[in-house]
Amino acid sequence: MIGGSAAWANPTPSVSQIEKQIADLWGKVEPQVEKYNQVHEQFAKNKAKQAALQKQIEPLATQVELAQLRVGVIAAEVYKGGNADAMNAVLVSGDPEALVEQLTMLDALARDQQRQVQGVADLKSKYDAQKAPIDTLVSTLARQDADLAAQQKTINSQINQLQALRMKAYGANGSTGTYRPWTCPATYDTSAGYKAAAFACSQAGKPYIWAADGPGSYDCSGLTLASWAKVGVYLYHNAAVQYHSMKHVSRANLKIGDLVFYNGLSHVAIYEGAGKVMQAPAPGDHIRMSLIDDPGSIYGYGRPNA
Repeated sequence: MIGGSAAWANPTPSVSQIEKQIADLWGKVEPQVEKYNQVHEQFAKNKAKQAALQKQIEPLATQVELAQLRVGVIAAEVYKGGNADAMNAVLVSGDPEALVEQLTMLDALARDQQRQVQGVADLKSKYDAQKAPIDTLVSTLARQDADLAAQQKTINSQINQLQALRMKAYGANGSTGTYRPWTCPATYDTSAGYKAAAFACSQAGKPYIWAADGPGSYDCSGLTLASWAKVGVYLYHNAAVQYHSMKHVSRANLKIGDLVFYNGLSHVAIYEGAGKVMQAPAPGDHIRMSLIDDPGSIYGYGRPNA
């Protein structure tokens, strides 16, 4: 019986089995990270729009405040009987022509002030109408951002599981080999794509940190964003949005610096030529070169608009 029990004991998993566990777990976590990146960047952009619009409205807000103060002064004078006292003074003086002139002047001033206040109110109304959709959007994105921030605990818990698996497979250093085992980029040219790819090569060995876009660490879309930013091309911090923002190319037409998208647009890498990519793989790993098919199932290829 003892021998039988030993035969059924669970064997220690091999490195390849642990790598599969890591890949399966990261396949579930990475889409959450990319979603976080997308919503957080949208939130930041719309907050910036709101701040810019608020700055534009400051002179108008000052005009509204001053107009309201003027109206308040007029109202206070009426409440105190100021106009009545002036009228009585004119009546007592026995000069009805002077009274008519003063009333005419007061009426003209009142109408002018009314036009000023109405003009400012109209401008303020237009501003409110333009600002309202942005306020609504920012409010929505703030809720989404808060929800995703709450998910950080879950994501970090899953990342800790990944770290534990890597420790089990490779020991304390978490290393799976050298980070640039091939010439990177594969060949030299003077294109913007080459410069972007060369920057990615220079980041080899830096740690993967989710939602990071440099300079000390990166996630997958953060690396491609930073690489192309070096040549003045802005990319969104999200693999799916990056894919839909650029020209799509075939594998046969890949050039150095093109982007390769994987796993239903939840991962992205930068092409280095000769069938290799530079990528930010997963937590516990580092920026590294890989064979083009290693990161996962290829979804498509894209060329940023340089």
